[in-house]
Amino acid sequence: MAPMRIPVALALVVAAACGGDDSAGIPTLPPCTTPVAGENVMLREIARLGDAAVLATAPPGDPRLFVVERGGIIRIIESGVVRPTPFIDLSDVLIAGGEQGLLGLAFHPRYNTTGQFFVFYTTNNANVVARCQVSVADPNVADPTCTTILSVPDFAGNHNGGMIEFGSDGYLWIGTGDGGGGGDPQRTAQNTSNLLGKILRIDVSTKAAGKEYGIPADNPFVAGGGAPEVYILGLRNPWRWSFDRMTNDLWIGDVGQGRIEEMTVLRPAQQKGANLGWSIYEGMGCCDTQDDNCSQGGTQAPCDPANLIFPQDSRTHGDGWISIIAGQTYRGTCYPDLTGWHFYTDHASANAGLVKARLRSDNTLEIVDLPVTMPNGTASIHADARGELYLTTIDGGVYEIGVEP
Repeated sequence: MAPMRIPVALALVVAAACGGDDSAGIPTLPPCTTPVAGENVMLREIARLGDAAVLATAPPGDPRLFVVERGGIIRIIESGVVRPTPFIDLSDVLIAGGEQGLLGLAFHPRYNTTGQFFVFYTTNNANVVARCQVSVADPNVADPTCTTILSVPDFAGNHNGGMIEFGSDGYLWIGTGDGGGGGDPQRTAQNTSNLLGKILRIDVSTKAAGKEYGIPADNPFVAGGGAPEVYILGLRNPWRWSFDRMTNDLWIGDVGQGRIEEMTVLRPAQQKGANLGWSIYEGMGCCDTQDDNCSQGGTQAPCDPANLIFPQDSRTHGDGWISIIAGQTYRGTCYPDLTGWHFYTDHASANAGLVKARLRSDNTLEIVDLPVTMPNGTASIHADARGELYLTTIDGGVYEIGVEP
């Protein structure tokens, strides 16, 4: 078993250097100067923050690493050092603790020219997506006030989703949970007119009448039959999901109810209008006939698998999984033998371990459970601008995922 090395301080493996602009005007970063061969995956701790670290990401072409703290602060790690001044502090506008807080961060695809970034956070009655702006005077500090672009009413403190990402289409994709409680009590996930239990897709570069965003013309419910923001439905709590930067496949980890944690991969042609089945099904089990009824009361939907998409990997609570953490497909250059593998785990990561998988041509997954010693309480696995992967934990840990030869 490969040991987990946790040094007191460790500089980022790749030097903080920025290259030229590509054809789209986005800065590019040079490839890793000293790639390491091998598949012996390990973790290296690079920082320890004072609050729950829920996500690490970076603007396109930017060598810095931005770490989201659940309490509302975003911090910058530059050349292996945590900058003492926060990038932004939103603690006064949100409710934090448990499944609530500052949960998501996505930089505009042209951040280097727009200076815009977007955050997802919770209040006492809503899930909010806001547009923020870096300051003109200092690229390491953002303006303190953001503009709400979308507020989704929410009736409970759990199942908030929180992951936001820009797709290669330039649109902002937003994951929302079913609203909370147990068993999808308001049956939001299958209600196409409700924004909860979905992945939404909006255009932040235009504004429809009365909105701070536009609706892409090819969204599935633009012509009616549902809310025009909805792109994918049937989700319980898609806490972490991501696009493969090379193929645009969408990897979704949907947190289960009492039994099953779900990993579903959608190719681009499968994404529009996809229905992942909750709360008719939990994994492959129909709630109406499952002996715990997926913790549902009242009238339940009939067992009808037609037009539903089921997960390619299901992990049970009996195996120690309690809350799946979908990660990202490795597209970096420092560890070439990891290329094309998607890495994911569970919030109970010390029990679940680390998994790598890749999508076969028949839409099944090749899955490998890795012999890696994991910290507990993983909150995310996400890539920086280079495609290198970082794992964060709720006790403030930030780790690089790499290999040792």
